[in-house]
Amino acid sequence: MQIGKPGKPITYISQAYPDRVEVRGRDLAGDLMGRLTFTEYFHLLVTGREPTEDERYFLDLLLVAIAEHGMMPTNVAARMTLAADPKSLQGAVAAGILGAGPVVLGTSEECARLLAEAQAQVAGGGEPEAIAAESAQATKNGGGKVPGFGHPVHKPVDPRAERILELADERGVSGAHVALARAFRDAVADAWGKPLTMNVAMPMAAVLLDLGFSVDSVKAIPILARTAGLLAHLAEEKEHPVGFLLAGAAEEAVTYEPPAE
Repeated sequence: MQIGKPGKPITYISQAYPDRVEVRGRDLAGDLMGRLTFTEYFHLLVTGREPTEDERYFLDLLLVAIAEHGMMPTNVAARMTLAADPKSLQGAVAAGILGAGPVVLGTSEECARLLAEAQAQVAGGGEPEAIAAESAQATKNGGGKVPGFGHPVHKPVDPRAERILELADERGVSGAHVALARAFRDAVADAWGKPLTMNVAMPMAAVLLDLGFSVDSVKAIPILARTAGLLAHLAEEKEHPVGFLLAGAAEEAVTYEPPAE
C-alpha cells in the first residue's frame, strides 16, 4: 500500500521518473507496452487492475458498439467547430464530447443508476418484475421517460442492444442487472401500452454492472468510444468538409420571426 507524506494528497495512477514511467505500480515501457491492448490498458487505468477475459471482451465489444452512429449532434457540433477553427482539432473533439449528456451518450449512466437502485430493492427482498413495473408506471404517471428506452431510428429493436444481450447470455455473464433490464423492457411496454425499443444504453449498463464495474465508471465507456468516432469525422472533415453545409442547413431549417409590435 502506498503511503503519501503527511498532509499531502495521494494519486494511485502514475508517476514519471527520469528513467521510467510507472502506471498503477507497473513499468510502462518495460511491462505494459507491447503486452496490453489499449482496451486492457484503459481498464487498468480506470479500475487499477488488469481485466479478466470477460471484462476485456465486453469492454472491447461496447467500445465498438458505441463509437459511431452517423451524424449525431456530437459529430455535427465537432465538424462545425473544426470548420470554424481548422487548427483546433482538440477544440472540435471537446465540442463533441461536451454533448455527452443524459440524452446523447450519457444515457448509459442514467440506466446504470436506475438498475443499481432497482437491484438494491431486489437485495432487500423485492421481486425484479414488481420493482420494474412500479418504477416504470411511476415514471409514466409523472410524465417522464425511462432511460434506455425509445430510439428515433431503430424500431422495433436496436440491433446493438440485442447483440449485447445475446453475447452476454452466450458467454454466461448475464446476471441480476441484465435480468432487471429485461424486466424493465416488459414493464415499460405494459406502462406505455406498447413496446418501446430498448436502446444500446440499457444492456450496456446492465452488462457492465454485472461484470463489476461501478455506476460512476459506466459513462467513461461511451465517452472514450465516441472520441474515436469524433476523430474519424474530423479526419473526414479535413478531406471532405461539410461543417459549413451543416450550419447552413440548420439556418434553412429554422424560420425567423421578428417580435410582434
